[in-house]
Amino acid sequence: MDLTRRRFLGTSTTLGTGVALASLPSTAEAASRKTAAQVQLAIATYSYWHFRGPKVTVSTVIEKAAQQGIAGVDVLHRQMDIPEKEPLTGDHRRHLAELKRHAFRHGVSLCCLSIHQDFVDPDPAVRRQHVEHTLKCIEIAYALGIPMLRINSGRWNTIASFDDLMKARGIEPVLPGYSEDDGFRWCVECLEQCLPKAAECGVTLAVENHWGLTRTPEGLLRLANSISSPWMGVLMDTGNFLENPYDKLAAIAPRTVYVQAKTYVGGGEWYTLDLDYPRIARILGDAGYHGWVALEMEGKADPDKAVPQSIAQLRKAFRS
Repeated sequence: MDLTRRRFLGTSTTLGTGVALASLPSTAEAASRKTAAQVQLAIATYSYWHFRGPKVTVSTVIEKAAQQGIAGVDVLHRQMDIPEKEPLTGDHRRHLAELKRHAFRHGVSLCCLSIHQDFVDPDPAVRRQHVEHTLKCIEIAYALGIPMLRINSGRWNTIASFDDLMKARGIEPVLPGYSEDDGFRWCVECLEQCLPKAAECGVTLAVENHWGLTRTPEGLLRLANSISSPWMGVLMDTGNFLENPYDKLAAIAPRTVYVQAKTYVGGGEWYTLDLDYPRIARILGDAGYHGWVALEMEGKADPDKAVPQSIAQLRKAFRS
């Protein structure tokens, strides 16, 4: 081998090594990427309709998500074009099939069905009604190809108005004559009645840190730890711990199977939180979370402007 060829090979090897090294992240960058959760972003239909005024249809939100390059849509059950409480009919099932087709044709996954039910009631007949409603919603999720059902524990309803409950920071008295132990027992019994159907349909029940028994991380984890099932997990709503949220979010992160991320563009409907999403991304990353993060824009601003702004915020925080 002549000298010129040796020099060329040596130089090429050095350049190749340099290019390879240059393409690798620094140690600091690698550590940062390791701690930030790698997620798929979704848009909750709730972002476009806060229970007031004309509904924005689920089909419309699917189209808006596709236009923004968002992979998933979290469907609010009350926002669907079928009755919330009635049994499923043939017409209802045809509507579900059309909605599933609409999402498929727009390249969007329906990733969660967010429902309303309440297992905190001393009347067994009332609790059974809510179990039956949940079972129906599991069927709806199955028909839509949705693998996740957002559920609540329920609350005591000693403060009737939700607006008044929000003024009380989500804290309400226990129903006279009962205790929180009663409420947790009722919830566990109801969830256990729902889980066989969930397993049959391949739908995970995700209990949210909502109001009532799951208003605190201790309450949510008490409920989650009372049942051992791969078809039950915790849903982290980033905006439902109103004071000192980050330690509380960290406490539930290891059990979290789904995330709903609140923003409050234009001021919140009930309250406003200034949430540090890079910090939340690190909390989820440290817990090993790999899954969906669905935007719930709960601000008063025009959602056609506020949703893209919020998505940009989440993309930056999670490096999606």
